[in-house]
Amino acid sequence: MRTVHVAGVGMTPFGRHPQLDVYTLIGQAVSQALDDALARPEHIEWAAYGTVTHGWLHGQICVPGPIAMRRLGMQRIPVFTVENACASGSSAFHLAWQALQAGSCDIALAVGADKMVVPDKARAFAVFEAGWDVQTVQENRDRLLELGHGVDVPPGTMSDKPYSVFMDVYAAFCRDHMRRHGTTRRQIAAVAAKNHTHSVHNPRAQYRQAYTVDEILAAPPIAYPLTLPMCSPVSDGAAAAVLCSDAGLQRLAGGTRRAVRVRASVVQVGEARTADEPHRAIAALAARRAYEQAGLGPSDVDLAEVHDATAMGELINVEALGLAPLGGSGAAAERGEFSIGGRVPVNPSGGLESKGHPIGATGLGQIFELVTQLRGEAGPRQVPGARIAIQENGGGLIGIEEAVAAVQIFERPLAA
Repeated sequence: MRTVHVAGVGMTPFGRHPQLDVYTLIGQAVSQALDDALARPEHIEWAAYGTVTHGWLHGQICVPGPIAMRRLGMQRIPVFTVENACASGSSAFHLAWQALQAGSCDIALAVGADKMVVPDKARAFAVFEAGWDVQTVQENRDRLLELGHGVDVPPGTMSDKPYSVFMDVYAAFCRDHMRRHGTTRRQIAAVAAKNHTHSVHNPRAQYRQAYTVDEILAAPPIAYPLTLPMCSPVSDGAAAAVLCSDAGLQRLAGGTRRAVRVRASVVQVGEARTADEPHRAIAALAARRAYEQAGLGPSDVDLAEVHDATAMGELINVEALGLAPLGGSGAAAERGEFSIGGRVPVNPSGGLESKGHPIGATGLGQIFELVTQLRGEAGPRQVPGARIAIQENGGGLIGIEEAVAAVQIFERPLAA
């Protein structure tokens, strides 16, 4: 395998940006990534653009990637548009990594973006209705909501306001974990409180207000046991990364000193399984492949960014990555093991719950944070001595879990 490096990263603030169109967001993120890599548009030999809503919400159903790259001055190169639901940005990154592995290029660009805050809120929420098999909607719903049976729902803990059906699904995931492992609502709230505390020091986060566990529990309900601060918001934003081979890195003046090595990159679908087979969960399968590819294990990981569309997602995914024992993530979160300064900090960026979740940009936003951390450039949210970082990002739903999972592992630059 060729050695692949991340030479530069860029990311807009995630949030509500009514004055900016999607191409402006893309341009800001790509410009930052190029500057960070000491690169110019003409250095880029290959590009992938991850997005979900660009066509649905903004009308550019076809070729949004080629149009975006041409607007930025990139010509006569392969450009691909990638859609893999919430894992679209991570999938663009993985395809860039594959292109470098194949020797198709020496300098590649991965970018992800979505502008989801639009006047027609119903149309924006309708995007989520396509995140599973649209020919079996009732079957999908029944199968997933069945996971939540067996846990009583207290009065007043379900919102009467409209929200995505996925919130009911995430709530069912919560109740399943509670029933099987004794996970408490307070432990789930501890994840959200930790992530909102982390986000205070992230200038690119959508929300930067700290909450206590009690404040999280007292917040407006969404779907039991979830309250509003436990859930990711609708967001606008873009993020980008410049990837290089050894030869490509040498072309970028001074780029070698801060380059982060990609130790593993895995994107995959899962397999048919039951809820009683967590060892066959899609993220667990992808993590095992990534650890094998990197020649590392969970004990080597110093920090992680995981997909927390709700706080429960973090608990499920740290178990899938082997960073906590099955059923033990809730207690570990409550003990502070996933906080900055804890055993293995998770989502030092604030996670999707507070950093924001502009679907196509989410995975590359996670990578932006990990690269920043491994370089020692995260300021007040810096994880001391971080050498190995892991990213997990899921998208869509098939069966009882995500439709696709991405797991990538990164290593600190020698100069850091």
